[in-house]
Amino acid sequence: MSTTDTTAAAPTAAAHARVAPEDRIPVSQKVGYGLGTFIDMWGHWLYPNIAFQVFGMYLGVASWLIGVALILNRMIDAVSDPLFGWLSDNTRSRWGRRRPFMFVGAIVAGLGLPLLVGVNGGWGTTHLFGKEISNYFWFMIGSSALYLPVVSCFNMPWVSLGNELTPDYHERTSLFSYKYVVQKIPEVGLFFAGQFFTLSLWDNATYGNLWERLPKVPAAVLARLNQLLFTAPSAWNNLPDSKPNILIGGQVFCAIAGVGVIIMGLTCVALVRERYYSKLVVAGKQEKISIKETLWQTLQCEPFRAQVVMNLAYALGTSMVGTLGFAATMYYVCGGRLAEGNGWNFLMGLAGMVMGGIGVPVFGFIARRIGKKPTMGIVFSIAILVFVSTWWLYDPNHRWMQLLACGSIAFTGGGFWMLFYSLLADVVDYDELKTGRRREGSFSACVSWISKVGMALGAGFSFFILDWVGYNPELGGNQSAHTLFMIRLLLAIIPIVGLGLALVALAKYPLTQEKMAEIRLQLEARRGKV
Repeated sequence: MSTTDTTAAAPTAAAHARVAPEDRIPVSQKVGYGLGTFIDMWGHWLYPNIAFQVFGMYLGVASWLIGVALILNRMIDAVSDPLFGWLSDNTRSRWGRRRPFMFVGAIVAGLGLPLLVGVNGGWGTTHLFGKEISNYFWFMIGSSALYLPVVSCFNMPWVSLGNELTPDYHERTSLFSYKYVVQKIPEVGLFFAGQFFTLSLWDNATYGNLWERLPKVPAAVLARLNQLLFTAPSAWNNLPDSKPNILIGGQVFCAIAGVGVIIMGLTCVALVRERYYSKLVVAGKQEKISIKETLWQTLQCEPFRAQVVMNLAYALGTSMVGTLGFAATMYYVCGGRLAEGNGWNFLMGLAGMVMGGIGVPVFGFIARRIGKKPTMGIVFSIAILVFVSTWWLYDPNHRWMQLLACGSIAFTGGGFWMLFYSLLADVVDYDELKTGRRREGSFSACVSWISKVGMALGAGFSFFILDWVGYNPELGGNQSAHTLFMIRLLLAIIPIVGLGLALVALAKYPLTQEKMAEIRLQLEARRGKV
C-alpha cells in the first residue's frame, strides 16, 4: 500500500471503534479461554505460594534456599517457554498448531502437580561449601525441572492463542476481561491453600491413617469456611495442642488441584478455536520460524521492548507482595498465630477476587473510552497510591483493613494484566505489518519468560529480604520490632519503585488506538480480512 493510500484510509479508522459482528468472539470461547488460567495459576504460581509453608515452616528449609529454588525455576522456563512457543508456531496438524499441545499439557500438568510436594519427613542435609543444605532443596530443584516444561507445553500455545482469537482492538480487551474474571477463581485457591493445610483434620495425620481421613475432607472444608465467614477471628485458631501435618495437607490439596487442572484444561481445549491458522498459516503458506527468532529477534520489535520493560518492572516490584504481605499478616497483624493468619489470608484472597473482578470491567470501560495506553497509566498511578497506603492498612488493632489493601492491589492488578495481554496482541499485529508473519508463539514465549523472571526474582528476593531483616521462623510471633518495621516498610517501597519504572516504560510504548486502526487497515489491504 502506498503512502497516499494509507493516508486516505486513515479517516475510516473510526469505523473500527465499534466491534463488527464477524470480529466478535462467542462468549463460550471467551469463558473457555479463561479456564486456561487454572493451569497458569495452579501450574505456575501455586508452588511459590505454598513453598514457604510446606518446605519452610513445616520441613525447616532455610528461607534463602527456598528463594534460590524459586529463582532457579526461571532457568528452566528460559528453555521450555521458547521451545514450546517455537514448536507451536511451526506445528501444522488437522487439529491446529496450538490445541494439540494444550491437550497434552493439561493432562500431564494435572497428573504431575502432586509430585511437587512428593516428599516425607527426615531427609536430612548435605554439607556443601561450609553450609548444611537441606536435601529438600535438591528435591525442589529436580521436581521443578521435570514439571515446569509440562506447564509450558500448555501455557505457551494457550497464551499465543489469545493473541489470535480476534483482530479487533476492543474485542481483545473484552476477551482478556473475561479471562481475568475467570482467573479470580483459581486465585482464591492459592489463598485457601494455607487454610486447607492447617485443617484440624490433619492433626497428627500420617500415611497410615490418611485413607480414613480423606472422606472427611469436604465436611472439614465446609466447616472451616463456615468458621471463617461467620465467626469472630478469635475462634479461627486451632486448639493449642493441635499439630496439623502441613505436608500431608499440602499433598492432598495438590492432588485435588491436579484434577481441577485436567478438567479445566481439557474444557478450554474443547471450547476455543484457532481463527488465524487455516486462513494465514496454512492457506498463506507461512514459512517456518527459526528458534532464534523466538526470543532474541522478538526483542528487535520496538513496541515490544517497551512492553517488556514495563512488564519486568511491574512483576518484579509487585511479586514481593505475596511473601512480604503474608509475613506482615502472620507476624505483625496476627502475632504469629498460624491459623488466624491463614484465616485472614484467605479472606484477603476473597477480597482480591471481588475487587479484582470489579477492576477488570472498570478499567475495560475506561479503555474503550480513552484507549489502552492512557488507561494503563491510570492503573499504575492508582497502584502507587495503594502501596503507599499499605503502611496504615496493615494494623494489628484494625485487622479488617488489610482486606482493603489486598482488594485494592487486586483491583489494579486485574486492570494491568487485562490491558497488558491486550496490548501484546496489538504488538503481534505491528510485527506482522513489518515482517509479514504471525509470530504469536515467539512473542508469548518471550513475554511469559520475562514476566516469570520478574515474578520469580521478586518472590525469591523476598525470601532473602526476610533473612536480611532478621526473620527467624523459630521465634514465631516474637519477631523483633526491627524485623516487623522493615517488612512493613519494604512491602510499600519496593512495589512503588517498580511501578514508577513501569510508568517510564509505558511512555515509550507507541501503539495508540488510532495507530492500531491504521495498522489493521494496512494489514487487511495486504492479505484480506480474517
